[in-house]
Amino acid sequence: MNRFAVPTQAQVSPANQALFDNLKAGLGMVPNLYATLAHSEHALGTYLALQNAKSSISGKAREVVNLVVSQVNHCEYCLAAHTVIGGMVGFTPQQILDIRRGHANWDTKLDALAHLVQGIATNRGRAEPAALEAFFAAGWTTENLVDTIVVIGDKTVTNYLHATTQVPVDFPAAPAF
Repeated sequence: MNRFAVPTQAQVSPANQALFDNLKAGLGMVPNLYATLAHSEHALGTYLALQNAKSSISGKAREVVNLVVSQVNHCEYCLAAHTVIGGMVGFTPQQILDIRRGHANWDTKLDALAHLVQGIATNRGRAEPAALEAFFAAGWTTENLVDTIVVIGDKTVTNYLHATTQVPVDFPAAPAF
């Protein structure tokens, strides 16, 4: 097997086979990037636990983080996946492009989030003081900040995994801008 080939259900551990079954039941498929995590006995389960953990950042806000971080990291896979998910949570195609650029002018709170996340992701964890002030002024809390950083970390994991493995993208390509 190619070192970075997408493993099939038969090629992964029994624990990962059970996770594949759960993913198929919930998503109708096992996305290639998730399957790639199953090269490890533990990585897929660990990642899914992180991704599905309770958070004060959910829904549209989480997709803002996912789209901005994936754009900063130039992750073709995650941009494709989160463009689909962004549409599912109610963003228009134009709004998704705007979010990828680091703004959401139609929503003050999401705009502050997008700007802060873009700065954190671009500056390797260092928030710009003005962006942090705007984030809090828009109504976000310290809890939201901590959870935002956890979501940034979550998305960085899969961005880096795809950048290293270049597994095939199994979602429609995200539009270029």
